[in-house]
Amino acid sequence: MSEVVVLGAGLGGVPMALELKASLREADRITIIGDSPAFSFVPSNPWVAVGWREPQAVSVPLEPVFQRRGIRFLAAGAARVVPDRRTVLLRDGTTISYDYLVIATGPELAFDEIEGFGPDRNTVSVCTLSHAMATRERWNAFCADPGPVLVGAVQGASCFGPAYEFAFIMDSDLCRRRLRDRVPMTFVTSEPYIGHLGLGGVGDTKGMLESLLRDRHIRWITNARIESVGADHAIVAEMDEDGKERRRHDIPFKMAMLLPAFRGVGALKAEDGTYIPGLTNPRGFVVVDSFQRNPTFPDIFAVGVCVAIAPLEKTPVPTGVPKTGFMIESMVTATAHNIRALLDGRQPSVAPTWNAICLADFGNRGAAFVAVPQIPPRNLSWSSEGRWVHYAKVAFEKYFMHKIRQGVSEPIYEKYVLKLLGIGKLR
Repeated sequence: MSEVVVLGAGLGGVPMALELKASLREADRITIIGDSPAFSFVPSNPWVAVGWREPQAVSVPLEPVFQRRGIRFLAAGAARVVPDRRTVLLRDGTTISYDYLVIATGPELAFDEIEGFGPDRNTVSVCTLSHAMATRERWNAFCADPGPVLVGAVQGASCFGPAYEFAFIMDSDLCRRRLRDRVPMTFVTSEPYIGHLGLGGVGDTKGMLESLLRDRHIRWITNARIESVGADHAIVAEMDEDGKERRRHDIPFKMAMLLPAFRGVGALKAEDGTYIPGLTNPRGFVVVDSFQRNPTFPDIFAVGVCVAIAPLEKTPVPTGVPKTGFMIESMVTATAHNIRALLDGRQPSVAPTWNAICLADFGNRGAAFVAVPQIPPRNLSWSSEGRWVHYAKVAFEKYFMHKIRQGVSEPIYEKYVLKLLGIGKLR
């Protein structure tokens, strides 16, 4: 019998544990470690933040799900990974040993890197369900006494889609409330141009998103570096193509939501407070080979946002590369196959596709894009927008949550989303 531990119970970790259960030998034991008793569907957080979803609709208690599947679930959270000893120290003092470890923690949110930034300071967030619920309280108070809105993504951010989504969802909700005419909106982003998305654009995302911002009367600033955030205004340096300051903006707001940069979680740090050499890059993201396996510690794999991917290109303001749902899905499948191969005495041979498929909801419309592979040059670069994307994302959310409640992992993007888009297989 082998002990396989999954660290993280989110969009990567929960499907990872379920797929391992389907792939490994009957005698092997799977343990998943989370820091919450429930799974939450992070892509729905912008809807939660404006009151379009209730928390119970986008979350699932995990203990019953894993108990039915014969998977051990621990919600204490990890304090530290100790690769030399093949152990994970939990926050409750427990020590868990492993033969193979899959790190699926997601990121730590680096709000502290900018003065006045973060949900405990002067901005709101949609990065977690608890953040979204706190944002909902602020949103309701804001709508009772509206004013300027600031929304976007800061320097070093690698996840831009939710910033666009939340800007357009706020716009849609304000229109429903007949308040939009009282709310000037400014979108600020570290991207070199609108629709870059950390991917160099996909199809005509630049033209499409610029057009949507213009149609909704949302002013934008690209190559933006957030210097500080006060109680009612943000200082933003707009950089030129050489990374030199072009002009400074003092942007007033009554509500601000800016996506942060990510870094590795604290559990990947050694006792001296530095990230574990060989396991992560300097920013704390887990280094993996083409089979999702860490080269220094070959009994460790990683999937999802915690994986190190080099930036696409040098931009005037630093931007990262997103890890989208289909990419994570393919990482999970490859990792399950590769761990089974090792247990059978074979070498890993399955590489993930690292393609990108995204459904972004804009309130009453939406945008979809497909990038094959995610990093250019590509074999396929496609984007489209329309009301159908809104309904497609709603359907995807409901189906994904249904599968989690059932305790079933399957390639949803491969089986359903590609058919919906009329594209066929990408592998």
